[in-house]
Amino acid sequence: FISFHIASHKSFLVSNSMISELETVVGFADLQWEVHKFGGTSVENAACYESVATIIEEQIGIVGQSSIPCDINLTVVVSAMGGKPKTTDLLLSTVEAAANRDHEAVENLFSLITEKHWTCLESLFSKDETRDRLKKVIKDDLDDIRDILKTVSLMKWQASRIRELVSGYGEIWSAQILSALLSLRSEERADEDVDRHNFLYLDARRVIIIDEEAIENGSVCWDVSSEKLLKVYAEDAPKTDGKLHYVMTGYVASNTHGVSTTLQRDGSDYSAAIMGKLLRSRSVTIWTDVDGVLSADPRRVPDAFVIPEVSYNEAMELAYFGAKVIHPKTIQPALSMSPNIPIYIRNTFYPSFPGTRIYTTSTSSSDEERSVCGFSSVDNIALINVEGSGMIGVPGVAKRLFGTLESIGVNVILISQASSEHSITFATAQNQEQQAKIAIEEEFHRELKESHISQIEVKSPCSIIAAVGDGMMMVAGVSGRFFSALGDAKINILAISQGCSERNISAVVSSKESTRALRAVHAAFRLSHATVRVGIVGMNELGESLLMLLKSQRAKIRKKFEVDLQVCAVIAGGSINNFVSLKNDDFGSSDSITLPAYNMLVNGSELSKNEGIVTFDKEIQAASVCAGGMHGFKESLLSDDCAHHVIFDCTGEKQVGELHATWLERNVNVVTANNWGLGGPRSLRDAITLAQKARGKFSAEYLCGVTVGGALPVINTLRSLLNSGDKIYRMDGIISVSMSYILFRISPPPDADRNMKFDELISQGSLRDNMLTSINLGKACSFADAVREAVALGLMEDDPRKDFNNDYTSRCLMILAKELGLDQNISPKDIQCASDKMVEDD
Repeated sequence: FISFHIASHKSFLVSNSMISELETVVGFADLQWEVHKFGGTSVENAACYESVATIIEEQIGIVGQSSIPCDINLTVVVSAMGGKPKTTDLLLSTVEAAANRDHEAVENLFSLITEKHWTCLESLFSKDETRDRLKKVIKDDLDDIRDILKTVSLMKWQASRIRELVSGYGEIWSAQILSALLSLRSEERADEDVDRHNFLYLDARRVIIIDEEAIENGSVCWDVSSEKLLKVYAEDAPKTDGKLHYVMTGYVASNTHGVSTTLQRDGSDYSAAIMGKLLRSRSVTIWTDVDGVLSADPRRVPDAFVIPEVSYNEAMELAYFGAKVIHPKTIQPALSMSPNIPIYIRNTFYPSFPGTRIYTTSTSSSDEERSVCGFSSVDNIALINVEGSGMIGVPGVAKRLFGTLESIGVNVILISQASSEHSITFATAQNQEQQAKIAIEEEFHRELKESHISQIEVKSPCSIIAAVGDGMMMVAGVSGRFFSALGDAKINILAISQGCSERNISAVVSSKESTRALRAVHAAFRLSHATVRVGIVGMNELGESLLMLLKSQRAKIRKKFEVDLQVCAVIAGGSINNFVSLKNDDFGSSDSITLPAYNMLVNGSELSKNEGIVTFDKEIQAASVCAGGMHGFKESLLSDDCAHHVIFDCTGEKQVGELHATWLERNVNVVTANNWGLGGPRSLRDAITLAQKARGKFSAEYLCGVTVGGALPVINTLRSLLNSGDKIYRMDGIISVSMSYILFRISPPPDADRNMKFDELISQGSLRDNMLTSINLGKACSFADAVREAVALGLMEDDPRKDFNNDYTSRCLMILAKELGLDQNISPKDIQCASDKMVEDD
């Protein structure tokens, strides 16, 4: 995390030096220009307009901490008023209602538009003159729209030209409101300002000219637009005394015939970029409601962060694959300039944050550890596979396929084809899958009839997960890390695509697995930590100690290993119905169940025999008691959005041990101190072994190192010896710690008194304080006294008879037999009975 902030700081040092170079470039009319665009959320209401005005004034140095005037001319591009509902949506709805001849709905929509703007004007302007002038402008425009809608109503037809004309009025009103507000504030500050600042309203339709016939979304006529701008400036400059700044409408433009039109989706951003090129500005800043370009969608990856720098190419890739911050066409004008124009993404509601700079360099190319700058996704995708032996080596198949799709207007998002040419796979929008399939079947009906094409298969819903970064180029292992992360998260990949630029790796996965996939790859490239959902079974001394340990070490493990161990469910035992789970269990929440919270919810007290700390109310409020027993506990723990789960079995219960195989089958890792699983019947041992191998190296882990010998590494040592080729001839030892202690007390070795301090330490004083006021470890005691001491030390099973009849020991021997491969024809009961008989024979 620290290194990220250092990288961020360095990035903006580079950014400042780049700006210094740009400052030497003379802009339009031999002036230094900057373009700032404010989206609909930035001008949602009167308070937002005031905030925007303050930001603009800070950019030219007339307010703020330094209040140093800057030799900069601004062009401010503004969208229509946002909020719920948006002005543009209301205007488009009037066209739809008019086409349906729903005159009442039209008037209701007009009332909403009027109320929205009137409320804003009343709050912003105390002078009747300015307020009334703006009200008249809006009222007159609404009257014009009414006249237009009469034609729509008569024809019962929503012509695209009319929709574009009507939808652009919101920007016209918004720009005039902001222009009037800035002019008013400038007049009020006239005596204080060294330079007078003039904010003039500019209708973009006077300047931005597009050729609608060139391409679908229109192509900017740069020469004509430059001439128009020069003419407008020549008219306005003589009228101003001081600095001239424009407040311009976004979204709207004129075509080559002088007819009003729009720049389509994200048109206001595009307007800003167009003006940046026409003015040869030194920067374009897009002010929105997010802090910048994020490494992933924060709604799906809570640890997503703002990327300080991305390149133009990275930004276009991220935008194409679902990032909503900027549209690829916005980048084109800035990229085509020499020198290139940097684009900044900043937050209107957090103006002090530097945001993201989109320019020629990238954080991913300067930081080897983060070769990927971010991840993006496209949902609601259908994957269509055209397969058949008749396609191999046949020219023109791909041309026919994609020509057919083009003819019916189906957009192909991704293409994947193996070198064998046996199949062609492509992705398209899910709502076009049937249309595409039917068209392909018609085009290739002969090949299908003759079995040259065997099938046309559709898979949906799917999602595309894309890794983007300039730093991936010529770096070995990036693809391996990407696909390994998906494999570790148990994600099945349906299709893969990567261009030779190595800037993008795309994988198609099932939509239900897309969130888990995003989080897995985001963590794999160290853009965030990996979350492990933890469940604990058994709240005995071991379980309580584990819960305390997880809390105390959580931050350290997260920092050192980038792994977050989040305790999501705790149950006291296998026969208990109630369990404790997180109340707010949305993935990404930092909540985790703590021992004080568990005790308070279950026992009504924060304290236990193992700890004496007092919890915070937040910890208790984060969890709740649920019913459902072991099944409910398991389902509460499991989350489709998380790739890693682990259950700690701290019990010695048979019914819990019998669940180990089931947990492993659900891809839940198991860490167990309970030897009823591997020490149980043959069928259970085989089920556990099978579950451990079910998915190869991607199978869940089964860690049972403490089932024999407790903290002593008996099993791990045994495995190391066997793996290195050693042959085990004999094993000596006392497996039962309780029997070891009892035998020690009945017949103590020499110098046994030296063990007293250790015994007091592990018993937390219970041996000394609660049982005996004095004890001589060097002196033998009776069997009964030895048993009492063992119980006090917590060395015995809950039922001491299990220690004495070799029930526990036989399971331990069964586990050792399994490790040695000697468990094929033997059961724990056989071991137990053989042991009893041996004693009888002696």
